[in-house]
This record gives sequence, C-alpha cells and structure tokens, in this order.
Amino acid sequence: MEDVMAQAVGEQVQVQIKADEKELVGQFCNLVMFHHNAEEFTLHFIYVFPNVPQGKLVSSVIVSPAHAKRILRALGENISRYEAQFGPIREVPEPTPVPNVGFVQ
Repeated sequence: MEDVMAQAVGEQVQVQIKADEKELVGQFCNLVMFHHNAEEFTLHFIYVFPNVPQGKLVSSVIVSPAHAKRILRALGENISRYEAQFGPIREVPEPTPVPNVGFVQ
C-alpha cells in the first residue's frame, strides 16, 4: 500500500472514468445554492423554470472544504482562459424580484 501511495504522490496517475450517456449529455441549471458546515460544502444545482415560480433540483454535489477551494481555484483559472480566448463574460443582472427558492418534499 505504501508503494502505491508514494507513486500517487510522486507522479500523476491516469484514472479511467466511466460515464453513461445521460451523464455525458449533462444537465442545464440556472441557479446554484451553496451550504456548508465544518466538514463539507454542498452544492445544489437547480433549474428554475422561466416565467413559473417553480424549479427542479438537477443534482447535488458534496465535497470537502479543501476540495471546494480547489474547485474555486480551477473555475477561476478556466474563466480567465475562456475570457482570454473569447473576451469578457457579460454578467446579466439578477431577475427582479429574486425568486424565493426552497425545496418541496
């Protein structure tokens, strides 16, 4: 086990990832809600329907605080690369009023 750990720390290991067609197609979301505690960050990806006060949870992802920070850094780096190639991303103002979002059980 120690040899595997030393190898993993010392060099990058190629990982094979399996995905079904549904995961490869992806899901569109237009709202993300973040929650955190001392142990984890939870990201709820939601699709809020246009002109309807209703939405649907598309996916939830739970990560460690350290991984959340790495995601933040990677997203920032990728946005910078995107803007260098395609120009600045224009931020659209928030809809008025901001929808009151909550989960229905």
